[in-house]
Amino acid sequence: MKTKINYSQQDLDQLSCLANKIRCHIVKMISIAKSGHPGGSLSSAELLTALYFKVMKHDPKRPDWPDRDRFHLSKGHCCPLWYAVLAESGYFSVEELNTLRKLGTTLQGHPDRRAKGVDVASGSLGQGLSVALGMSLAAKMDKLDYRVYCLMGDGEIQEGNIWEAAMACVHYKCDNICALLDYNGFQIDGKTEEVMNLEPLSDKWRSFGWHTVTIDGHDMKQILDAYNEALSIKTKPTIIIARTTKGKGVSCMENICDFHGRAPNEEETKQALKDLGEN
Repeated sequence: MKTKINYSQQDLDQLSCLANKIRCHIVKMISIAKSGHPGGSLSSAELLTALYFKVMKHDPKRPDWPDRDRFHLSKGHCCPLWYAVLAESGYFSVEELNTLRKLGTTLQGHPDRRAKGVDVASGSLGQGLSVALGMSLAAKMDKLDYRVYCLMGDGEIQEGNIWEAAMACVHYKCDNICALLDYNGFQIDGKTEEVMNLEPLSDKWRSFGWHTVTIDGHDMKQILDAYNEALSIKTKPTIIIARTTKGKGVSCMENICDFHGRAPNEEETKQALKDLGEN
């Protein structure tokens, strides 16, 4: 099992550039599809870029490799981010991203196993941590040393199923689980603090027995340091609470609730790609 992630300033710079490229893919594929969820996809770009290109043990040529680390996207509506990361990782071609949500594509509006690199379909919100728990227990039963990563949304953790899974992960001492929380402060109906306030969030996870790390979810160094910290924790699971900006990097989308689930029009797409530095 990997015990530490080594990185340089060059690695940080390259990962940040790649995260920006991922954002460009997200904007373009949702614009072409004329539907999708840009806000939460854009806010998690650094978290997933760092995970796939520096942290996780995986092989695009062997997507069913038994010893691979597992990732589950609990907030499945943000699959444009995952598809973009999988394409850049080599699981399928970048050109295939343009088929998002089209008839016959493997890139559905929520992930399913037809897409290469997807182990489990993302169902209704709130189920993902339970899926990660199952993967974690399977590793222990099969005596394999892979790790399990699960990305959740902050609106999603208002679901009771999340907290049932949180208790079980601690009960079974699932130290091979690292949960990731995209804490961008918005959900489909508005600000999380107005719909259902989550605070004091770190204290809640700690009270359930989780090792809890809170970071700036757009700071690549903080992200890698948090992944390193998670690797060092024994006998309990870890959650990384990443404070992020909904629609990060796009001026017309940042902290705008409407872009939780609305595709940009032609002018908004042009502005978005300009903001992201793509001609």
